[in-house]
Amino acid sequence: STRRRSNEQRRRVQYVFQSPFSSLNPRRSIGDSLQVPLQMTGGMSREQRRAAVADALDAVRLGRSYIDRRPGELSGGERQRAAVARALVNAPSLLVCDEITSALDVSVQASVIELLRELQHERGLAMLFVTHNIALARHISHKLAVLEKGKLVDYGPTDAVLRNPRHSYTRALLRHVPTLENAG
Repeated sequence: STRRRSNEQRRRVQYVFQSPFSSLNPRRSIGDSLQVPLQMTGGMSREQRRAAVADALDAVRLGRSYIDRRPGELSGGERQRAAVARALVNAPSLLVCDEITSALDVSVQASVIELLRELQHERGLAMLFVTHNIALARHISHKLAVLEKGKLVDYGPTDAVLRNPRHSYTRALLRHVPTLENAG
C-alpha cells in the first residue's frame, strides 16, 4: 500500500494520474502542490524545496511563473505538465504514468509524450505507461505487457508483441484497433 511505502520508495517511484483536472488540489497553488511530495519524504529545507519546485517547473516547460497559480487557471495540458513536475520533484528513478494522455486533446497528447521522452533521455528515467491506446503504446514503448483481467498474457519487445501476438486476447485487441482502412 502507498501508506506503508518507505520514504525512499516514495521518492524513487512517482505517479502521474489519468486526469489532470482532479489530480491537483484546486485549493493549493501549483508551488504548494509540488512541495507535498518533498514534505512527505523530508530532509530538505524550505529553500531547497522551493528550488526543487522551480527546477521541476522549468523541466516541464512551465516555468517559475506558475508557482503561485492555481490549477483552475491552467489548461488541461498545463495541468498535466504540473502533475508531471510534481512527480519529478523528488528525482524518481521510475515514473508510473496511468492513462496520462486520455483526457487531453490529440495535439496536447503529442506535446506531453514528447516532453516525457525528453525527460526520460535527460534524466535516465524509467517509465511504466498504463494505457488502453495501442497506437500510443506502439509509439512510446520499447517493451509491451498485455494484461487480461489483471493477468499477464503477452510480453516482449513492442514490435514483436504487436506483429506476432501469442495470446488470443492480444490478437483480439489488435483486431479492434481503429485504422483508416476500417473507418466508416
